[in-house]
Amino acid sequence: MSAASRPLLAFLPSLRPFQRSLLSTSSLRLGDDPIRALESKEVPMIEDYGKLDSEIAHDKALKGMISIPLKEESLVGISGTPIEDHIKGRSVRVFRPAKSAMQSGTAGVRKWRLEFETRERWENNLMGWASSGDPLSNTVVEFADKEDAIHFVKKNGWPYWVDDPKEKTPKPKSYALNFAWNRRTRKSTK
Repeated sequence: MSAASRPLLAFLPSLRPFQRSLLSTSSLRLGDDPIRALESKEVPMIEDYGKLDSEIAHDKALKGMISIPLKEESLVGISGTPIEDHIKGRSVRVFRPAKSAMQSGTAGVRKWRLEFETRERWENNLMGWASSGDPLSNTVVEFADKEDAIHFVKKNGWPYWVDDPKEKTPKPKSYALNFAWNRRTRKSTK
């Protein structure tokens, strides 16, 4: 601080808050040296002039980010899945779904899924529908790739196994082979 601003700071604590807000102290702080004013990277705060140096240091320390180190194992209890009854003794299947036989082609087969092992089901006596007391039987979670799915399962602490899909390589075929004379694919028209 410059020597010119010290007499002003002497009577600042005696001012009321609305009177402090009427004072502009940025000219006192940065007005002595215009080069220093241009090079200054912090904005002068009017509220800081009525505070002690220890209060300003305490406020700067509070403005920082607070980081709490978390272990991945600590997230198991807050995942939202019913742990005691439904997760214990069950494993998770990580797989990529098979291609549909319908006209959709390969739609929906590029994502990886998580699926829990199925538990006991029974036939409902009233309607004949299949019933289950398992809330996780219809739970399907999708992921973009296999590593993300495995990381999620490990983070939750579930036992798992991976079903890798069997990739089929298409054989090169020609449409003309359907009408070849030496093959059994040719049908007689007579």
